[in-house]
Amino acid sequence: MVTVKINEKEWLDGVYEKICAKMLPTAERNRHKIPYTADNGVFDDQVKTNPCWWTNGFWGGILWQMYHATNNELYREMAEEVEDILDLCLMDHKGMDHDSGFRWLPTSVVNYRLTGNEKSYNRARLAADNMAGRYNPAGQFIRAWNDWGEGQRTGWAIIDCMMNLPLLYWAYDQIKDPRYLRIATDHANTAMKYFIRPDGSAKHIVEFNPETGEYVCSHGGQGYAHGSSWTRGQAWALYGFTLSYIHTKNPEYLACAKRIANYFCVNTPDSNLVPVDFRQPADCALEDSTAAAIAACGLLEIAKCVEGREQNIYHDAAVSLLYTLDTTRCDWDVNRDSIVQKCTAAFHDEKHEFPIIYGDYYFIEAIWKLTGHEIFIW
Repeated sequence: MVTVKINEKEWLDGVYEKICAKMLPTAERNRHKIPYTADNGVFDDQVKTNPCWWTNGFWGGILWQMYHATNNELYREMAEEVEDILDLCLMDHKGMDHDSGFRWLPTSVVNYRLTGNEKSYNRARLAADNMAGRYNPAGQFIRAWNDWGEGQRTGWAIIDCMMNLPLLYWAYDQIKDPRYLRIATDHANTAMKYFIRPDGSAKHIVEFNPETGEYVCSHGGQGYAHGSSWTRGQAWALYGFTLSYIHTKNPEYLACAKRIANYFCVNTPDSNLVPVDFRQPADCALEDSTAAAIAACGLLEIAKCVEGREQNIYHDAAVSLLYTLDTTRCDWDVNRDSIVQKCTAAFHDEKHEFPIIYGDYYFIEAIWKLTGHEIFIW
């Protein structure tokens, strides 16, 4: 990674204006939709294809972040419609998995925090209870996926779940039932022990014996191969352990987050463009801009938790990632829907480097952290 030297305030003022200029016509074009990706600049619609898809909270999160920054009622109205649609998922046990945090923190929890909406509170509590019900006490982890007819995944946990834990921290804050806090911290402790390697790299999937809780093996998952370093997983771990520190003040979580962050920064190329996997073949140029945006959010939060030169290092690394995205990987054409380009869901998918909604969400969240417009949803 190379640290960029810019007039930060001038740059941020410009990016803020570009986001506002782009998001208003994009929202107006996409009423009643929940997008995942875009084709030729036009958002798709998960309402029609998969209302339970794990990313379906991020569009609501973008809308709430825009509402918080601008007070434009259009964003609030559209965000609340996303919540209504997600009720289809709450009532479908096959659609519920560990990703309740990704779906209801950016939607119902935000709505409740901003407006006191009791329906939103009820939704968030139901989602938190469902997530808590996936806890395996033998292995002290939260089961990730359902089986989907492809074999048993009863003992599988994935690094992404670190980002879902704040839903349980929120539930604990609401009613002080220690079960929520215990489940969240048990999972974080298990992830710290079994997912994070000594060098700060992260495994994507770890399989446990669901009966005994014993470690069985790890799986390559969405990265290049078993033993590799999938960058979005690194970003989930970086931000996720930081969030667990923020909610618990356990210094082990911050130390873990810093180790992951240092690994992420050291292995990011001088271009500041993040590959799909830090250990992908040298002749492979595939990128994942979502990893850069998510990592930037985590780096900015780490910077708030440390002091002095260390604070500057994490802050400047985040700004460098975001500036590179803004100047080389963002589409600012107001007639096209998506912002962040060259995103990749998984290394071995047939399709690579396309827009993905959480790329836009985390890019906006990171910029809002720097401009002071953010509503903190995690």
